[in-house]
Amino acid sequence: MSWTEQIETKRQDRMAVAICETQPLMIEGLKSSLEASGIFVLSDSAQSLEDAARTAILASPRILIVDKAFGAPPVLEWVARVSELCRNTAVVVWGTSMTESEALRYLKMGAKGIVKKTADTGTILACLENVAQGSTWMEDSLFRETTSPERKTRLDLTPREQQVLELVEQGLRNKDIAHELGIRPGTVKIHLKHIFEKTGVRGRYGLALSGLRDRGTPQLMTV
Repeated sequence: MSWTEQIETKRQDRMAVAICETQPLMIEGLKSSLEASGIFVLSDSAQSLEDAARTAILASPRILIVDKAFGAPPVLEWVARVSELCRNTAVVVWGTSMTESEALRYLKMGAKGIVKKTADTGTILACLENVAQGSTWMEDSLFRETTSPERKTRLDLTPREQQVLELVEQGLRNKDIAHELGIRPGTVKIHLKHIFEKTGVRGRYGLALSGLRDRGTPQLMTV
């Protein structure tokens, strides 16, 4: 086997990563990083969500990275559709910025990884490696304000507050929680006030993200 054939064989053994991105420099930068990793190879690139969906269906790459700059509603719908139709392809959403509420919505729609474009190469590769192994991954630095409380603070919650917290983490609204527990919506609000005070977490999205972390769903890394 020639040297060229050996190189090509090694490339074929790597995991295929496709990307949906409009900036050629970002694509080239990712391609270079993947080549140097020895694990991945950039197999396809698309400049529209439609073309990316076609790539996922026809080529079935192990990972497909999509830029959130295409717009939240279209990307959310796209993530849900591709995750449902292409079970062997893991979707990673990246962008120059990301809020905790956005990240949670992408995860709920089926995304397996959340990472910033500005992250260093090691962080991006760590994200891809974890996702390729079947884990869900997102950067700790994206959510420091909402994930900073120590888990031990949850031990201070009363049994009823624990019940309310678990239902909030499942995405239930106050009136649904009240119906589920047989209490008034106003009582739910009081419990939430106490939960926020005891955990130091801000808002319902913060509680949901913190719950994901404590259950071990996302793999959190500090960059």
